[in-house]
Amino acid sequence: MVIREWFLTAPERANPVSELPVWTSGNLAEPVIHGAAYFDRLVREVEALTEGDHLLFTDWRGDPDQRMRPDGPTVAELFSRAAQRGVVVKGLIWRSHLDLLQYSETENRNLAESISAAGGEVLLDQRVRRGGSHHQKLVVLRHPRQPERDIAFAGGIDLCHSRRDDADHAGDPQAVRMSPRYGDRPPWHDVQLALRGPVVGALDRTFRERWTDPTPLDSENPIAYLRDRLRRSDLRADPLPPQPPDPPPCGPHHVQVLRTYPAVRPRYPFAPQGERTVARGYTKAIRRARRLIYLEDQYLWSTEVARLFADALRDNPDLHLVAVVPRYPDVDGRLALPPNMVGREQALQVCQEAAGDRVHVFDVENRAGDPVYVHAKVCVVDDVWASIGSDNFNRRSWTHDSELSCAVLDDTLDGREPADPAGLGDGARRHARELRLRLWREHLDRPVDGSGDDDLLDPARAVRAIEESAGALQTWYDGGQRGPRPPGRLRPHRPERLRWWNRLWALPVYHLVYDPDGRPLRARRGGTW
Repeated sequence: MVIREWFLTAPERANPVSELPVWTSGNLAEPVIHGAAYFDRLVREVEALTEGDHLLFTDWRGDPDQRMRPDGPTVAELFSRAAQRGVVVKGLIWRSHLDLLQYSETENRNLAESISAAGGEVLLDQRVRRGGSHHQKLVVLRHPRQPERDIAFAGGIDLCHSRRDDADHAGDPQAVRMSPRYGDRPPWHDVQLALRGPVVGALDRTFRERWTDPTPLDSENPIAYLRDRLRRSDLRADPLPPQPPDPPPCGPHHVQVLRTYPAVRPRYPFAPQGERTVARGYTKAIRRARRLIYLEDQYLWSTEVARLFADALRDNPDLHLVAVVPRYPDVDGRLALPPNMVGREQALQVCQEAAGDRVHVFDVENRAGDPVYVHAKVCVVDDVWASIGSDNFNRRSWTHDSELSCAVLDDTLDGREPADPAGLGDGARRHARELRLRLWREHLDRPVDGSGDDDLLDPARAVRAIEESAGALQTWYDGGQRGPRPPGRLRPHRPERLRWWNRLWALPVYHLVYDPDGRPLRARRGGTW
C-alpha cells in the first residue's frame, strides 16, 4: 500500500506555516464506541496522572456537573483534582452563543472557572468566524518522565450532558434538551478514538498552536469584552511547559491529523489562509473508493459534499454508499426544523440521482423502538482508510468551524476474504474493517465476538445483509408489530418532505446560518477546498 495514495502530501495539505507533521507512523489507534466507555477510560487515565504531567483539552461544550461514571466523578471534579495534584491542566473551550439560543454559554464558563479555581487554567475562546464555533473535542495526556504512557483522545464526544450512553442506548440520565421525539432521556450514539505513539505529539502541537495564538480571546465581540472585564476573567494564556518529545512508536498505524480552520481576520498565525485538510483528506480518500463507503454522521448536509460522493458513485459502478444518520433533527419547531431538514434532503437527492439503489441510508433505534440520535462522525472507505473526528459531512464543518479528525491506515492486513475488496492492491486493513464490523454488529444485533460476520465482509453481500435487516424491521412495523421483533436496530431513513413554501424560506436560512462557507473568496469562486 502506498500511503501517499490515501493520505495528503505536504503540498496537498496547503498549510506550510503549521508545524504539524504531514502524518505520523508507529501509532496505536483504538476506536472507543459510546460515551460511557470513553468517559470510563478517561477517568482511569486522568486519575493516573501525577505532579508534572500534562492535561490539555479543547471542547465545544463542557458541563461541570456531568458524571463520568454513574457515581462520579464529574468533569469538573476529575480535572480539578488533577490540577490540585500538581498536573498541568490547560483547556480551551468555545465561548458559545447565548443560552437563550439553546447553547452552552453558562455551562462552559462555569467549567472554566471551576477548573481554574483549582489551579488549572481554562480559557473561553471566541477566535472564530462570525456565527462559528470551536468544535474540536480533544484531550491530550502527557507523562514527561514516562512518554510511553502518553495518550490522546479525539473524536465526536464532548465532555457534557447526554453523551454518557452505551450499547443498549437507554440514554444519559443527565440529558440535554432536544426535540421531544427523542424523549426526556435521548439515546445517543457516538465514537471517540484513543491514540498512542508519535501522533500524540502532533495533537499536542495542535493544542499549542491555538493556545499561543496572540489574538485576543474575545476578538470582535464587544459584549463578551465587557462581561469578561466585569467578571475579571482570565483573558491571557500563561506560558505552557516545554512540549515533551514525541512518544516512542508502539503500533502499526499511520495517522494523519486533519483539521478545519476558517479564513478569518485577524488571521490564525498557524493557518493564515485557514486550513481545510478535513475536506481535502476526505476528497482524496473518497475519490479512491471502489466498492463501499460507510458513513455515520449527525447531519450529512450540503450539495458540495454530496457531489463528491455522487461523482465517486458515477465513476465506479460497483461502489455503494451506506450512511447511518439520525431519524430526526435534534431541534424542533416551525422555525428551527425546516432549515435542518432541507440540507439533508438536497444532499440525499444529489446522491440518489447519481446512483439510485446504490445509496443506502438508515437511521437507528434501540430495542425498545426509541430513535437513537447519531452524533458519531465516522467514515470507512473500502475497509482500508478510516476516519473518526469532530467534523460532520457539511460545508460548515469543512470550511467554517474549527474541527479535528484523525485518519488511520493500518500496516496490518486483514486476511479474511475478500482480502482486497477494492481490487487496487491495497488489501483490506485490520483497523478499518474491524471498525466497520464493530459498528455493524451492534446495529444488526450480531455477536460481538465476530462469529456472525461471514456475510458482512464482502461489500456486495454486506449491503444486502444490512438492507435485508432494515427492511425486515420496517416490514414488522408496517404490519402492525405482529410476532417477534426482528433482530437489528436499523430502519430505512424516510425523511419528512418539506412543502414548497417552507423550502422557499428555509433554503436561504440554511445556507447563511446553518451551513455557511468559511473559505477564502478565491476558493469559493473556484469551487475548491
